[in-house]
Amino acid sequence: MTSGLLPHEAEVVDRQDETPDMFSLRLRFTDPEIQTTYRFALGQFNMLCLPGLGEVPISIVSDPDDRHAIDHTIRQVGSLTRNLGRLEVGDRLGLRGPYGRGWPAETAEGTDLLIVTGGLGCAPSVSLIEYALRRRSRYGRIHIIQGVKHAHDLIWRERYSAWRQHPDVEVYLTADTGDTFWPFHVGPVTQFFERIAIDPAHCSVFLCGPEGMMRTVIQEMVRRDVPAGRIWLSMERNMHCALGSCGRCQLGPKFVCRDGPVFSYAELAPYLAHKGV
Repeated sequence: MTSGLLPHEAEVVDRQDETPDMFSLRLRFTDPEIQTTYRFALGQFNMLCLPGLGEVPISIVSDPDDRHAIDHTIRQVGSLTRNLGRLEVGDRLGLRGPYGRGWPAETAEGTDLLIVTGGLGCAPSVSLIEYALRRRSRYGRIHIIQGVKHAHDLIWRERYSAWRQHPDVEVYLTADTGDTFWPFHVGPVTQFFERIAIDPAHCSVFLCGPEGMMRTVIQEMVRRDVPAGRIWLSMERNMHCALGSCGRCQLGPKFVCRDGPVFSYAELAPYLAHKGV
């Protein structure tokens, strides 16, 4: 881990445009010693910094066992992320982290995985899926459900096709609004649940996306007797310091940047029951 508040210099070693407003950056610390000692857990995030503009929390999407570089997928939603989108190979920026608590991938070993993600903020779930597929023998059946608002919001289509080639992996894609050439389903992610056999004693559920969608999925999982401690959510809040000091990401008595961003439903049930918390 790098220093709590001091960013270290990193260089862009590769970049890829995913959609007109989403892109991926592959970064490497310019100090080889820092790169060698840097470690992160699946589902953690870094703070990416541009001098004079500020910093922003971005999920790490590379594999924790990859020691060569650190991958981030970023959506351009403001001035800082738009400027990050202008970076090219060889450009430099600041990076501090990693922060937070990630996905309990080891706890889920030996169980079936149900991974449900909605919207464009699906990077944390993609890292989890790639992690599990690289270690396929450790997990049971894998069900992947991805929902987007509009058909053109679906990114990584090649990845979805590749995931389907793995044994005992099912991929379901849907959009609230399709178009003439949309080949998948239209409607909410919950439409697929009747197709999926869920053994509540031997499954782990991972959710990422809009809180309304996650609440709906949780209700269905509870109805199917999935234990609250087996349902995991990656939460999004307005994180500024990444240390739980500024209070902007408070969720009940917890801070998403420090105590999350991944929580079990058992931890959050008292607070998710109240909108606006």
